[in-house]
Amino acid sequence: MQLSKRVSTLSPSPTLAITAKAKALKEEGHDIIGLGAGEPDFNTPDYIIDAAVASMRDGLTKYTPSGGLPGLKDAIIAKFKEDQGLEYSREEIMVGTGAKHVLYTLFQALLDEGDEVIIPTPYWVSYPEQVKLAGGEPVYINGLEENDFKITPDQLEKAVTSRTKAIIINSPSNPTGSMYEKEELKAIGEAALKHNLVIVSDEIYEKLVYDGAQHYTIAEISEDLKENTVVINGVSKSHSMTGWRIGYAAGSQKLIKSMTSLASHSTSNPTTSSQYGAIAAYTEDDGSVEKMRESFEERLNRVYEKLIQIPGVACVKPKGAFYLFPNVKEAADRCGFNSVDDWVKALLEEEKVAVVPGSGFGAPDNIRLSYATSLDLLEKALDRIANFVKTHAK
Repeated sequence: MQLSKRVSTLSPSPTLAITAKAKALKEEGHDIIGLGAGEPDFNTPDYIIDAAVASMRDGLTKYTPSGGLPGLKDAIIAKFKEDQGLEYSREEIMVGTGAKHVLYTLFQALLDEGDEVIIPTPYWVSYPEQVKLAGGEPVYINGLEENDFKITPDQLEKAVTSRTKAIIINSPSNPTGSMYEKEELKAIGEAALKHNLVIVSDEIYEKLVYDGAQHYTIAEISEDLKENTVVINGVSKSHSMTGWRIGYAAGSQKLIKSMTSLASHSTSNPTTSSQYGAIAAYTEDDGSVEKMRESFEERLNRVYEKLIQIPGVACVKPKGAFYLFPNVKEAADRCGFNSVDDWVKALLEEEKVAVVPGSGFGAPDNIRLSYATSLDLLEKALDRIANFVKTHAK
């Protein structure tokens, strides 16, 4: 069977690969500690579950509009108004089957063959693949570690060509947890407007911020930036609803209409009961979401201090999300490994700790550790990593 050229260009997900390897070892009876998780380790709050169950019992199990329930759009509009002071209409909101599929739909609606999309590194693993699937070409800008992995307007200017169509901004970032300040977003936004670039602002970790940090969306800075920005968000991370698959886009009416039309031929509509759960997520609150954020903050502060004590490990302290993204190149070199990827593989095999190599995020000297697990397991994992480095040190 001859497969399409488009799928032959795809790179396998490093997150899924390490998860599969860890799962196989666990099934063999090994005591595996997995730090590759990209989802909160808390259950969805009861009030959200109750709302979804009630919708099903009330017979609300049929098709909905392709772009989402009007009630959910209204809840999203109210959220933007309350959090950022932004005004959107229903025609400027599209709800989809998770933020990942919303991004996929966006690139399919936006890109033609050969269009370039600027992607800062380190990047979430699916950005380049989705751009390529839409016929586009990823163009990478290196977010330097000494600048908290953030890019500058000068870097953006140098990367723009006649084929550049869009730039992706992910704040808070997966995998680094870094966040852009308002003035930084304004400067990047001005450079993007100069070249009429579409700004794809992925804000899925918006609610998970720490140490008094403030999240800003580039769309709130000016009306011109709002017009050129597509905000991507959802309830997966903020409300521990990863499996519910509800994400959304907010942007220009023309683009949202095209995305909605495309979705009507691919998914029909987001899962109905999940939409009712998402309405509850945005219109009710029992305090559990803030408790989850506080737990992540406690873990971050405890684990970060322990991590940076390991010889050969350096780490920029993240301000959001639930990942640490340490540079372990020196540790890998000290241990005699040819690459960080080899170091990660040996760590799993010998100490039974699963982390994700940074090569899949465009940063081969780093690894991603998720602290979306218990403090006991996190501290145990760091003890094992420290022992691994000490054992192999040359």
